[in-house]
Amino acid sequence: MSNYCEEPVYLISNVAQMLDIHPQTLRQYEREGLIIPSRTNGKIRLYSQNDIDHIKYILQLTRTLGINIAGVKMILEQNSIIALLEEKIIKFEEKLEDVVRYGDSGTKNALVVQKTSFDIVVFED
Repeated sequence: MSNYCEEPVYLISNVAQMLDIHPQTLRQYEREGLIIPSRTNGKIRLYSQNDIDHIKYILQLTRTLGINIAGVKMILEQNSIIALLEEKIIKFEEKLEDVVRYGDSGTKNALVVQKTSFDIVVFED
């Protein structure tokens, strides 16, 4: 069962009208890599509700905050990095909970922390 938010159903003209922007703006956003609409076999662009929400976010950055396209790109890239780091944090927290719950009993669920040591050698003349 597909999620309605991910189902691409809106044509470029519909999206442009909904968001009060020119279709060329959507094409420019696509050229800049800010959005990636789905395409039919006939190469017609189709947008999902998630795409529309993403475009609204871009418009908020450009219209309300006055951020240019280069700035928007950087913000979107940073948002992606943050999302990946948040996923990693959640995974580490789950592993840590396992260690706390089950102890360091050598089970494969335990968090492994590798320690390193460095020897310092002093030479005298």
